[in-house]
Amino acid sequence: MAHGPGVALTIREKRFAGLPVPLLADLSFEVEPGTVVALVGPSGVGKSTLLRMLAGIDRAFDGVITIGGVPAYEAPPSGLVFQDSRLLPWLSAAGNIMAVRAETTLEDARRWLGRVGLAGYEDALPDQLSGGMQRRVALARALSVNSALLLLDEPFVSLDRVLVTEMQELFAGLITAEGATALLVTHLAEDAVSLADRALILDGRPARIAADIPLTTPRNKRDAGDITRLSALLTAKLSEPAQ
Repeated sequence: MAHGPGVALTIREKRFAGLPVPLLADLSFEVEPGTVVALVGPSGVGKSTLLRMLAGIDRAFDGVITIGGVPAYEAPPSGLVFQDSRLLPWLSAAGNIMAVRAETTLEDARRWLGRVGLAGYEDALPDQLSGGMQRRVALARALSVNSALLLLDEPFVSLDRVLVTEMQELFAGLITAEGATALLVTHLAEDAVSLADRALILDGRPARIAADIPLTTPRNKRDAGDITRLSALLTAKLSEPAQ
């Protein structure tokens, strides 16, 4: 059963000083509780900026974002997973998890590490872990902060595709088990269709929603054929010129 919050976003304009046009304009969407939405588009279109706005970190925009009915900056912190693991090298795996939330105990950290397949690695330093294991610690850290709302910024970038498949299965299983609401930023159609219930394609400058595509086959029932078909659909949409 879903316990993740609903998300609603209306951005009239987001601009950076010195740029001739806004980065985002006239952009609006909602995310149903317990669903996964992929934000898909080319580099520089504003996907990561949108995540920072959703996290309540970036408040310099004209518009409204609510998480569970309250302004994003007043909502409980989201579980953030970045493009790299961003682990503190002098802290153990458990220490990295405990460092981001004062209420997290060692027992909590051990439990979350076990959930991502790293039981027994609580005392390992980041440089003693492989890249994939570091990403698992980063996911455990995000879940420890907020397992109900996850914001994922290109979480599989720089990983080989075999490891990507392994990590996708881990993410999908945990998101389903937690009933989490999640927003996934990616530029790859395959990542979107492997994890999401719906894909929003962003394009143009200022960026707008070029396509809103429901991925109708339930994500836990998609086979290789579904992944190939849906990836082709998204890829075709991504290649269409911005209107």
